[in-house]
Amino acid sequence: LSAADYKVAKQQIAADKKTDGKACAILSGNPKDICQAEAKGREKLAVAELYARNKPTPKTHYAARIAKAEAVYGVSRERCDDLAGNAKDVCVKEAKSAQTAAKADAKLQLKTTAASTTAAKQTGAAQSSANDKIIDARKDASADKREAQYKVAEEKCDTYAGEAKTTCLEAAKVNFGKR
Repeated sequence: LSAADYKVAKQQIAADKKTDGKACAILSGNPKDICQAEAKGREKLAVAELYARNKPTPKTHYAARIAKAEAVYGVSRERCDDLAGNAKDVCVKEAKSAQTAAKADAKLQLKTTAASTTAAKQTGAAQSSANDKIIDARKDASADKREAQYKVAEEKCDTYAGEAKTTCLEAAKVNFGKR
């Protein structure tokens, strides 16, 4: 982006923030909190995406993906406040699980890009090492996602008591490789 385009884009983000603030001001209670979380998320995402467009590197694209994950999590978390008891707990765990998955995907993309760039420049053993890094990154992302999903399943089991809860927890352990 040119300096002028960058400046205009930053001014647009500031104007959008002001407009969002006014729209949220007329609300009250949890709808206001949700509106504010959406506005804050949009602003942070817009800034991160602008920076990534201005300086397109794997790290800036990673930061934009993380900003999006945080924005979605913030809104999801606020939406959970409308619930109570175990339903709220499950909602929060699901929001956290989605955030963990998005962050794991962002980290995977960053590591894969770095390893692929390295592999393209290398031959032989160095290329094999880069491919191993990609495989390890995929395993790490998969493990992070599976752990987050397990926590959601575990929270859902809290709706039961006694033998039903034990059976539910055992099934979750089996499904997510905890045995």
